[in-house]
Amino acid sequence: MVTGELKSKIDSLWEIFWTGGLTNPLDVIEQMTYLMFIHDLDESDNTHAKEAAMLGLPYKSIFAGEVQVGERTVDGVQLKWSVFHDFPAGKMYSTMQEMVFPFIKNLHGDKDSAYAKYMGDAIFKVPTPLMLDKIVTAMDGMYEQAAQLSNIDIRGDIYEYLLSKLATAGVNGQFRTPRHIIRMMVDLMQPRADDVICDPACGTAGFLVAAGEYLRENRKQEVFFDRKNKDHYMNHMFHGFDMDRTMLRIGAMNMMTHGVDNPFIEYRDSLSDQNPDKDKYSLILANPPFKGSLDYDIVSTDLLKLCKTKKTELLFLALFLRMLKVGGRCACIVPDGVLFGSSTAHKAIRREIIENNRLEAVISMPSGVFKPYAGVSTAILIFTKTGHGGTDNVWFYDMKADGFSLDDKRSPTTENDIPDIIARFHNREAEATRERTEQSFFVPKEEIAGNDYDLSINKYKKTEYVPVEYPSTQEIMAQLRDLQKKIDAEMDALEELLK
Repeated sequence: MVTGELKSKIDSLWEIFWTGGLTNPLDVIEQMTYLMFIHDLDESDNTHAKEAAMLGLPYKSIFAGEVQVGERTVDGVQLKWSVFHDFPAGKMYSTMQEMVFPFIKNLHGDKDSAYAKYMGDAIFKVPTPLMLDKIVTAMDGMYEQAAQLSNIDIRGDIYEYLLSKLATAGVNGQFRTPRHIIRMMVDLMQPRADDVICDPACGTAGFLVAAGEYLRENRKQEVFFDRKNKDHYMNHMFHGFDMDRTMLRIGAMNMMTHGVDNPFIEYRDSLSDQNPDKDKYSLILANPPFKGSLDYDIVSTDLLKLCKTKKTELLFLALFLRMLKVGGRCACIVPDGVLFGSSTAHKAIRREIIENNRLEAVISMPSGVFKPYAGVSTAILIFTKTGHGGTDNVWFYDMKADGFSLDDKRSPTTENDIPDIIARFHNREAEATRERTEQSFFVPKEEIAGNDYDLSINKYKKTEYVPVEYPSTQEIMAQLRDLQKKIDAEMDALEELLK
């Protein structure tokens, strides 16, 4: 969450847009997104240049030499944020309007790319040079403040805070998954260099960005020093779909800023017939919207065959099974109702995952994880598509703390189960002897099937009752008489003082 000084700087920046005449919150978020992208493009270009120099690899800056902008050829250095932010207001405005903005709109040469598709109709809406000068100065202050904060996904946190200002935020389930929860899920799944990764409800592409970061940190040699793997990483690995064009723009820019040249991010209603993907992906990471009900008419008939329901959280599970190739893995967040719901559709989807595929883990999360935007209790399901069963023992974990307070403030705390969850998940052989009274344990498939495929951890967790021995009535009465004697003595002493 954005707090303190950074929050006040973003509020001030929002106020500049508001007083300057941009009163539609979506317009403000879009314009701020473009400007953040322009700033981050300069920063990431410098970072990539330094990394290439350290590794002794060739690197050509996108700002190097003469750059083609429309029919004009301009000096690329002028397009860098670190250069034009020192220009006088009038020159900065003309540079932004006539050079920088057209440059980022056509940054990706492939006209069929997601980036070109969603930037093609982007419009620069800042009305005056003075307003732009104020915005750029305010953003420099915001980034200076952000640089002082360590281990925080500033861009993601800023998007989350901006979305909280939208009156419609949450109506469509657009709650950003907290950064540390995303990273935990990625660490649990350990993406590989040959994975094809998808998030069918990608929003700002947080899961895809985190998967890319994991590969950079843990499989750098394998991914970036192999021509085939690097091409796969840049052009074929990452796939994201969403129904909000603003989110798609943000997602495409977010991925490019994080060094992925050509992510496949597309406008698509994942649950409808316009989504033909089947047996395609080896890894799905998702927090699909729990926005209630859809009309049967717009839902893919394939999904309804498996799970006849209008509830999106159940339909998305059916979708994940369809989109995964055999052997493909999924980690997804579901509301608690999916785990124990008693409707035919609830039972059908749980049975499908358990009987016809391999359910590996159910991680129950506390209800405060999505606060202050939602207080719903959720869980993470981890399963592998086999098409022929394979579930034997399901691993359950009862997460009680995620490193932050579980109230609306979400202040950092020392209690954090996430490192323990990751360590235990990757060493499940050692979990076999754990009792049901502990924080994690195994439950055999037969027991789950006998309970209508109920996956609620409370169904299987046992509470250990420790007998408490109390003193006898005679001892308690003797203690009370002693106390009464002391009180009487003190009262007598007080009375003597008052004489």
